[in-house]
Amino acid sequence: MTPPTLPPSTLPEWYCVRCQPKREHIAAGHLRELEEIEVFCPRLRYRKATRRGKIWWVEPMFPGYVLAKFNMDEMARAVTYAHGVSGLVRFGSHIPPVPESFVESLKNEIFNYKGAEEAELMTLSPIIQIGDEVEVAHGPLQGMQGVVVAVPSATERVKILIEFLGSPQAVDVDLFSLLLPRRPAA
Repeated sequence: MTPPTLPPSTLPEWYCVRCQPKREHIAAGHLRELEEIEVFCPRLRYRKATRRGKIWWVEPMFPGYVLAKFNMDEMARAVTYAHGVSGLVRFGSHIPPVPESFVESLKNEIFNYKGAEEAELMTLSPIIQIGDEVEVAHGPLQGMQGVVVAVPSATERVKILIEFLGSPQAVDVDLFSLLLPRRPAA
């Protein structure tokens, strides 16, 4: 006896959509133009030191992917052929849905994050405390390790204590030239 076949799903579900390289925002924009499709393309905004100085960078939280909620039976073709999309994430012939609870918890995390100016944009800022062990990543002291001894307010510099020429020295360095310690999520 063969098991009964279930009717195709008529409820929209979340799916992981693979995008063309560096085209997540383009794919998300074109998917939003389609009716009956909800798109979630979370992005991270942070400051980065470059040769031109410190600039703001915006990158996708999931490079190469966006999340889209749609009815697979009705919209799979339209989603697959949208500009910027290279396909749906699949395992063999199976296209697994992304759990609604995962997407909702991710949305809540981003929407409730301090500094979220937009619905899908999370601004990251470095958190450094006195006593943190850091390593200098850029500049003439590159590779040296030290301990943070002062964090002046409203400035992007910190004072670290490093071992230099056989004695401890307090040095002011640019906050964005440091490799900061990892902290567990609060």
